[in-house]
Amino acid sequence: MPVNPSSADQCIASQPLTDSFGRVHRNLRISVTDRCNIRCFYCMPNENIRFRPRAELLTFQEIERFVRVVSAAGINKIRITGGEPLLRKDLPKLIEMLRAIPAIEDIAMTTNGILLDQYAVALRDAGLDRLNISLDTLDEQTFKKITRRSGIDRVLNGIAAAQATGFENIRLNAIAIKGLTETEISPLAKFAQAQNMNLRFIEFMPLDADGKWKEEDVLTGDRIREILTSEVGELRPCDRPDLSQPAVEYEFAGGRGRIGLINSVSQPFCSTCNRLRLTAEGQVRNCLFSDAEWDARAVIREGGSDAMLLQRVREGVLAKKRGHGKDSIEFAPTARAMYQIGG
Repeated sequence: MPVNPSSADQCIASQPLTDSFGRVHRNLRISVTDRCNIRCFYCMPNENIRFRPRAELLTFQEIERFVRVVSAAGINKIRITGGEPLLRKDLPKLIEMLRAIPAIEDIAMTTNGILLDQYAVALRDAGLDRLNISLDTLDEQTFKKITRRSGIDRVLNGIAAAQATGFENIRLNAIAIKGLTETEISPLAKFAQAQNMNLRFIEFMPLDADGKWKEEDVLTGDRIREILTSEVGELRPCDRPDLSQPAVEYEFAGGRGRIGLINSVSQPFCSTCNRLRLTAEGQVRNCLFSDAEWDARAVIREGGSDAMLLQRVREGVLAKKRGHGKDSIEFAPTARAMYQIGG
């Protein structure tokens, strides 16, 4: 690492992470583990899973260094993901380390909520700003079909604990799957209204480890909107000040709670994507659906400088395709499942 980088080096380092289509990347999603305590069929297999050895995962110090380096080039939003991130020992310590980086303005975490009641206070104290909590259903039997485990009560307890701790910005994420979750849409919306929370429905994407995804299984955002309008109430479009956000948002006529539709299959939003991903073992991915990766861990562990590390990231950004990891917005299965990439 240079002790006294030249002004020219500093200027290069501070240049935005811009791809060949002019998209400026400011949002980084960091997976801290591929392990999980449930087995959602749209994310990971039920059994015979080969998790990464601990030695292959980036340490907190390595993650902190990566974030500090890319923050100089404009990354200012972080989301911690997994697997289930709360399975990573001492995770609040990592939040505290990232919070200390001056350029980082927002730190969020995506969790299934199973362990959240145990960690909500520590996460809040460490400086976590926001929570995204997976909630596909309020029904235990449907929960078991999706997760192949029990535990909806623990998820709801986690949500309540987060609220009691003082988290004000909590989003609920629900995967929309035709033939399975249509009946969950209205109960989830009414729950979000009652809790005054944002609820986002995410179209089912081809990231399942079993490779059984079919386009006809996608419950589209348009259909979800029809169900909500019919069964819950009128939806009014909300302003969208940040065009890079993946959700198109609505509010109910009563104004309590918001609904977001992430129409990643039926209405791809690749043209405004500003996200990069860092896998738990230190691979940079420029798209959720790309199979190309750039090895940041090798640079870090082989003694590479900060400039070399940032150059590795820039190579990944410049190689980003127009849509879905390829040269079109058409979907194709990826070599990795969601739990191996990070949400």
